[in-house]
Amino acid sequence: MLNEKRIILMTKMASYEANEGKRNVSIGSYFRTDYIGWQVLKSIISASIAFVVVFGMYIFYNFEMFMTDIYKMDLLEFAKHVLTLYLWTIGIYAAVSYIVYTVRYTRAVKSLKVYQMNLRKLSDMYKQ
Repeated sequence: MLNEKRIILMTKMASYEANEGKRNVSIGSYFRTDYIGWQVLKSIISASIAFVVVFGMYIFYNFEMFMTDIYKMDLLEFAKHVLTLYLWTIGIYAAVSYIVYTVRYTRAVKSLKVYQMNLRKLSDMYKQ
């Protein structure tokens, strides 16, 4: 005989597995610090690449001005300014990434706990 509660629970769990469950299981397979550290590292690398591209575009756009002023400017001061901008960009981007991925990990673990609880509930329904 079919049990409606069990069918509803199984349908809800199958929907979870098909949609957000795949992503949450892959997130939940990491330790918290490993997941967040890896994601922040990827974010820092991406931000570094983006900074280099934007800086290159800025230099290319202002190339004539840059070439005329290159002998007048203090290159060491210019390099310090660029390095300061880079560190600020990376620092802010890493902090935001840390917050975002911490929230994602927390939500994924919480969702997986609910899923595990539903599995236990389904197992208990089968035992009855």
